[in-house]
Amino acid sequence: MRFARFARPSRRFTAGCAILLAVGVTLLSTPGRAGAQDSGAWVGTWATAPVLLPPPSDAAPAGRGPGPVRIHDQTVRQIIHTSIGGSAVRVAVTNLFGSEPLDIGAAHVALRSGDASIDTHAGAPLRFGGQSSTTVAPGAMVVSDPVEMGVPALSDLVIDLHVTSDSAAGDGATVHGTGLTTNYLSPGGDHTGVAKLPVERTFQSWFYLSRVDVLAPNGTPVIVTLGDSITDGTASTPDTNSRWPDFLARRLAQRPGRTPPGVLNVGIGGNRVLSHNAGLGILARGANAPAPPPPNPNARFGPSALARLDRDVLAQPGVTHVIVLESTNDIGMAFDSESPTVEEIIAGHTELIERAHAQGLKIYGATLAPFEGAFYFRDIGEVKRQAFNEWVRTSGAYDAVIDFDAAVRDAAEPSKFREDYQSGDWLHPSDVGYRAMAQAIDLTLFDQ
Repeated sequence: MRFARFARPSRRFTAGCAILLAVGVTLLSTPGRAGAQDSGAWVGTWATAPVLLPPPSDAAPAGRGPGPVRIHDQTVRQIIHTSIGGSAVRVAVTNLFGSEPLDIGAAHVALRSGDASIDTHAGAPLRFGGQSSTTVAPGAMVVSDPVEMGVPALSDLVIDLHVTSDSAAGDGATVHGTGLTTNYLSPGGDHTGVAKLPVERTFQSWFYLSRVDVLAPNGTPVIVTLGDSITDGTASTPDTNSRWPDFLARRLAQRPGRTPPGVLNVGIGGNRVLSHNAGLGILARGANAPAPPPPNPNARFGPSALARLDRDVLAQPGVTHVIVLESTNDIGMAFDSESPTVEEIIAGHTELIERAHAQGLKIYGATLAPFEGAFYFRDIGEVKRQAFNEWVRTSGAYDAVIDFDAAVRDAAEPSKFREDYQSGDWLHPSDVGYRAMAQAIDLTLFDQ
């Protein structure tokens, strides 16, 4: 296995590293010699689910907040928070929904030292097939060459991409909209790997990133959390990693005597199991506003869970477990309609289960949290939610049940969140609510 390297370490340093490795101490910020790892497996430490960001003319109504991010001959510095550590790292860059080639002039990975700054002694350029630049074809993804560097668990990695093409070209860019992490865009030019990025603007989405893998011990489990905005962390405090999968990763990392699993979050706000993107039309309906034109099925709320399962879940390196928290939107976005029925929703989940089992994975079903008070709550929706949750709890279809409903509901009004557990819209949890969800998960479910 070939690795990109930092500058060659001294003989004294190399000998010291060998001693540390012999007693099982992981070097966190200084790379060893290339090829020092003779065992291990590539597994995911972070991932996100991409959707389409339409070009600026279509992406947001005029006059509502800052304009959409547009990248052209600029360096985008993006922050990802690891779940597990490893001795090497590689980065997947995606142009899944682009209709034009994505040109990357240079790329770099490093540990973060704060804000838009990196530790220049704990990073290296990313290469692609040995080259410093790459072009990602429309619909494609490229994975960088490995970089041997110590990646700590629960730490911030900084990924720089010098994007020389235009993100607004063609039908738009591949992005994950709800990053809830401050990322940075430079003025023009290649600023990859500089200690402190010059910043033209900030944003809270992830452009062109699909996943980050680390070289971890053989047998390291990987959990993929498949869901909607509640898994995506909507309404949690930005820059605090307060989504429920983040709290879960921290709990797992703190267990003594266990190899902690990677935790990959592929939630998409607005996502449904049975149907593709409903876009702004659903929100307009809830507000009794005129509906916009039919959206691209890959935009905003993304393809259905059934459509994206192979790409976003089953193809993740090292995946062993799946947690499914989906169908609040299948129910809520139907408003007063009988369709989809509970039976149709159950059939969709049954297909998810069968496809995960076919790959030898454990798949766990989560009950749906209450949402009375949300803009799309209807009495018929509560009947469906209760029926679906009863099926999850009693059918035995999922390998285990995670009862998020019981963890966050108001005991006096079980169709509603506990007030301190909701963020204000009665649909999404607060940071405290997200923590309570993670606390409700039995960690022994992930023992190998």
